[in-house]
Amino acid sequence: MTPVPIDGIRISEQDRLFSEAMERDRPRLRSFIRRYVGDTGDVEDILQDVFYELLQTYRMMKPVEHVSGWLFRVARNRIVDMFRRRRSDSLSTPVQNENDDSCLTLEDLLPSPEAGPEAAYARQVLLEELEGAIEELPQEQREIFIAHEIAGTSFKDYAAKTGIGINTLLSRKRYAIQHLRRRLQALYDQLEADR
Repeated sequence: MTPVPIDGIRISEQDRLFSEAMERDRPRLRSFIRRYVGDTGDVEDILQDVFYELLQTYRMMKPVEHVSGWLFRVARNRIVDMFRRRRSDSLSTPVQNENDDSCLTLEDLLPSPEAGPEAAYARQVLLEELEGAIEELPQEQREIFIAHEIAGTSFKDYAAKTGIGINTLLSRKRYAIQHLRRRLQALYDQLEADR
């Protein structure tokens, strides 16, 4: 039986294109995901999800022009999705306050979701701001923040994997936290003033 053409491409050619994309992009894609995700199982799950989505896209007759770029964009989205699922736990890590000896968490700056609709809205706005602030971080600060806070990778493991000293990683994360706190505090203060 002859394969049925889809958008001018025969199914057997679609299979070939999919196989080539997997073979060509799997190692680089795995390395990209591994930079942000410490757990090997999570890396493989995200990788599998990305290629599954590519397969579904081919089956739905949606041609992808730049397959490699598309794969990396989908992988980044899956990493962000994982971040969103784990975000509330990671906000509870205490950080030393610069101005005094107290320890605060990023969660301390967020309104309680149980405090009513206004607080829930303010919390959502702050979380969206946090996401934007993470994107603004310099790459080396963003990578250690995501690896440690979201993926749960220890500084020791990250140092062993990257060859970067633990003190350097601690410093980068500290600067990242300070930036995130400033961004959240400024928006939080604005929301409080609007009340």
